[in-house]
Amino acid sequence: MVLTVLTDSDVNKILHSFDRDDILELQASLADALHWYSTSNDANDCCSDFQPERTVLKRKDGSTTLFMPASDMTGQGIKVVNVIPPDASGLPSMSELAESLSDQSSTASPRASISTTSTGDSVISPSGTASSAASIKTASTGQTSISSKADGTASSGSSTIHGSLTLLDSLGRTTGLINAGELTAFRTALASTMLLKKRHSVHDVTVFGAGKQAYWHLRLAMLLRPGEIHHVNMITRNFDSARSCLMRIYNPQPDDPEYVNPVGHKYNSKTKTNILTPGHTEYERLLKDFVRSSNVIFCTTPSNTPLFPATYLTNPEGRKKGRYIACIGSYKPHMVELHPDVLRDAVAPHHEHKHLHRRQKEGGAVIVDTVSGCLKEAGEIIQAKLLPDQVVELGELFMLKREAERQKAAHGHKEDVKGCQFQGNSGLMEWLTKGNVIYKSVGLGLMDVVVGSELVRMGRERGVGTTIEEF
Repeated sequence: MVLTVLTDSDVNKILHSFDRDDILELQASLADALHWYSTSNDANDCCSDFQPERTVLKRKDGSTTLFMPASDMTGQGIKVVNVIPPDASGLPSMSELAESLSDQSSTASPRASISTTSTGDSVISPSGTASSAASIKTASTGQTSISSKADGTASSGSSTIHGSLTLLDSLGRTTGLINAGELTAFRTALASTMLLKKRHSVHDVTVFGAGKQAYWHLRLAMLLRPGEIHHVNMITRNFDSARSCLMRIYNPQPDDPEYVNPVGHKYNSKTKTNILTPGHTEYERLLKDFVRSSNVIFCTTPSNTPLFPATYLTNPEGRKKGRYIACIGSYKPHMVELHPDVLRDAVAPHHEHKHLHRRQKEGGAVIVDTVSGCLKEAGEIIQAKLLPDQVVELGELFMLKREAERQKAAHGHKEDVKGCQFQGNSGLMEWLTKGNVIYKSVGLGLMDVVVGSELVRMGRERGVGTTIEEF
């Protein structure tokens, strides 16, 4: 049996070769698997009946090991991942922030700037001047697009993830062994951005965190909506980690002189970037501004406290626009990125919102990757005390969409079939494209097996990786 081994470098090489069409093709394959997962019957090997629950091992050193077995149409696999939390997870609570600001050291850190030329080339130019300021400028306009204070003593808030994915065929023969570090971040972002491609507006994007998850969510967003993202706000503890994340967007494969970045020139020439750290003297004001101005919010930190107050989104000013919010960083019941009140507001009946901004549709549900997993592990879902009928799987949306398409085809396209209505007169498509949509993910082994199988196939086709002919 042929075994293909993909190292971290091999995985990166394949993933960074993808253009928009490749991402859409992968999302279509993943959508098929999630569709069958949510059928909840024994008609196929992808359904939830054939997906064993993950096993979580909490080690004495503070790390968590996850064993995630899964079955798909062509075989099965298991991912084993060890998650080592940072010294300080996520971003601080408002009380922690006030305390840290009052105790802030007067020691200045070197200033750094990133200048983006009109041709899309990027240059990092450090300065020996002692200052706590940092800026990214767009040379084509000469305007400063970000300003923040770097906090040299704070942790970046990114967890360290190590692990591997083992793939087997239907007979149990090992066909693939893949480094899971980059794969985990990529497949999570692949699922999170499925709903992003249909959103009415994606001009302003806010990302909490600056690790691999933040990188892949931002990268896929730019690939799926090229030229449409005007502002990117990255909120994290450490300026240097955010700068490194953004520079990787510009040049993800610095050691490969022949590499061409599919993100392309449009991002470099048009998108203005803001980095905000807790050390900024106006952190609270800018945090509110960034959250409220956003069309899309990605939460990618292992935080134990909400990243921002619920009122930023739940009061009348916060409800002036619909947003797509994806929360993927927290993975334990005590961890939470989005305040539970935001989730309660999202599932509340329409009449509780009275007359405020009726045009912003609520679906009456929070979208999840797996209902059973999120009800047991997702801190936001658990702390908001959501009921099973208030969460809907991503795969169920694909089921409903296909059923609507089937009905429409049966009527010869003469009738406008709206498909699913989650609440009152709130149509599914209007909610998903313009309304307030929250997606919560804790991870699903099926995603790893589906995406991992595609990577093995592409690796063999492109001669990437190590092949063992008779394993």
